[in-house]
Amino acid sequence: MTYIAAVVSLTAFFGPDSPLKAHLPGFQPREGQAWMAEAVAEAIASAGQLVVEAGTGTGKTFAYLLPALSSGRKTIISTGTKALQDQLYHRDLPLMGKAAGRPVKTALLKGRANYLCLHRLDTVATQVSAPGLLDDLNAVREWRHQTSAGDRAELIDVAEDSGIWPLVTSTADNCLGSECPVYQKCHVVRARRAAQEADLVVVNHHLLLADLAMKEEGFIEFLPGADAIILDEAHQVPDLAAQFFGISLGSRELERLIDELRGASLPLKDAELQRRLDTASTAVRVLRSEAPRDEGRHDLSGAMENLRTPLTTLSAALKELLDGADALRESSADIDKLCDQLYSAIERLAHLASDDSWDGLRWLDVNPRSIRLNLTPLDVADTLSGLFNNGHQAWIFTSATLAVGEDFSHFTERMGIAGATGLTFPSPYPLEKNGLVWLPPGLPQPSDPSHTDAMLERVIPLLDFTEGGMFCLFTSHRALGAARRWFKTRKQRLDGRPLLIQGDAPRDDLLRRFRDYGNAVLLGTGSFWEGVDVRGDALTIVAIDKLPFASPADPLMMARLEYIRRQGGNGFTGHQLPLAALSLKQGAGRLLRDESDYGVVVLCDPRISSKSYGSVFLQCLQPMRTTESIDEVGAFLAAHESTGAGRRHAG
Repeated sequence: MTYIAAVVSLTAFFGPDSPLKAHLPGFQPREGQAWMAEAVAEAIASAGQLVVEAGTGTGKTFAYLLPALSSGRKTIISTGTKALQDQLYHRDLPLMGKAAGRPVKTALLKGRANYLCLHRLDTVATQVSAPGLLDDLNAVREWRHQTSAGDRAELIDVAEDSGIWPLVTSTADNCLGSECPVYQKCHVVRARRAAQEADLVVVNHHLLLADLAMKEEGFIEFLPGADAIILDEAHQVPDLAAQFFGISLGSRELERLIDELRGASLPLKDAELQRRLDTASTAVRVLRSEAPRDEGRHDLSGAMENLRTPLTTLSAALKELLDGADALRESSADIDKLCDQLYSAIERLAHLASDDSWDGLRWLDVNPRSIRLNLTPLDVADTLSGLFNNGHQAWIFTSATLAVGEDFSHFTERMGIAGATGLTFPSPYPLEKNGLVWLPPGLPQPSDPSHTDAMLERVIPLLDFTEGGMFCLFTSHRALGAARRWFKTRKQRLDGRPLLIQGDAPRDDLLRRFRDYGNAVLLGTGSFWEGVDVRGDALTIVAIDKLPFASPADPLMMARLEYIRRQGGNGFTGHQLPLAALSLKQGAGRLLRDESDYGVVVLCDPRISSKSYGSVFLQCLQPMRTTESIDEVGAFLAAHESTGAGRRHAG
């Protein structure tokens, strides 16, 4: 098929007589979808760079799938989450393939940690004693005989965060490769072979970036052979890329390494090695105990007064352990690999504890049961530019939130693709008719301790205007905690509506219950700001407590702003403001997910009206109308509910 013929067929495919009608009930032609498909086809044909913001309802997935399938060229599609990756491969891709009538060989590829490692499963028994883990281990053992792909997503009976998974999956460090006794049956090897032979491969950003950062062997064997790489949910890539091009070492990683080395060496009955393992284990615990108590990010330089001695002790303990384990390398392929991992950990620890000058930030991430030391570059644009601007591959980036207004510069400059073509296709939904933005007047400043209470006093009465549900989205866990306390003495204000709070149950369970109830109130923070799809009138109000600027206490953000200042730029207008505006667009985007959805976005930050930069945020919410009148909000909701537009409670 020539390029011109492909464009003509793409236009017709998404037109009134689209073959999709037979496979997708409710399909409607979208002008933006056809235009986006043409732009993607052109980028693939010319090995160009294309950045596309496609609003909710545009149908961007099909708009890039069809030209990819029709091009006859090897294509890699990368998604931001494994959930979207599975949906795209198992649902969207087969549907599009049937509608297009074009046979294309496809493959799904995830990172190593998503596949069962048969060798590690056979050797894990000595490391499992807890009853809960034993139950999970038995479930995995039974599943191994039922699975052909070995994808852990298949085994829903074992929780995603179960401690058994790190023990029965592999990493690039501990994989034995061709020396493994079950290499020919390896699920990772089989998945990669299938990917090498496929015309279209679906991966995720973590795997793609691990390869680009040359941290994952094997995948690189076919990435250079791809003609086109399409990144969906591309807004996540700049921050993820900084992580992958940095250095990191966590206490859990060290604890797992020590435990695995202990298990692998146990049959050798080496008392001296066991002593060194105990010393290293103690050193990890001491480091963790000396870390700051407050959860979150901390500048490592500020914590070094307490951590310098524990870091020195840990480094010495790990080196002593490596000296003892090195002598046992030839006794076991597993011990040999574990020694390599130990050497890597020692090297990373030296970089992380060093005071050497570097355009990056050394910082500490503190969680309830672990800490992680990080060395993160503040600018990866030059590195990414060398990867994306190779002249022989098409790179296509798409998301619902990439531009501030129609300006893509914040994204393209961070990605090193300043010369890319940028296109915006707004949502085809009647947002100006079905959406309203309420700015409650008279609220205290976000820094005021009474702000959360005042916000809830304003937004909870809105429930009198609707039979649907409400999201209350907070920009910090502290504000979420304040909201939890507020409801403890005022739950009667909900008039029997269910109250769901982040942390009380897994996110997916809370969302399922929210959809099922149809009139619940959900309190959440960052994880509910994106990737959440609640259609119908189960969600008619999204209340946002503050403009989502990064916390002034976030050392990584502060270091980036200082770096931009040193480069002669303005950190606020060039980075902090557009990042917050795009984050607001993500949060508000939870509301109108279908053509007949309606509802109100409530912005409870008075700065949106009092500060000059408020207009940047409001621009991101256009074409929804804005009002300060509670009466107008009530009339808006009453009008929509009286028309019968609601009562769908569709998930």
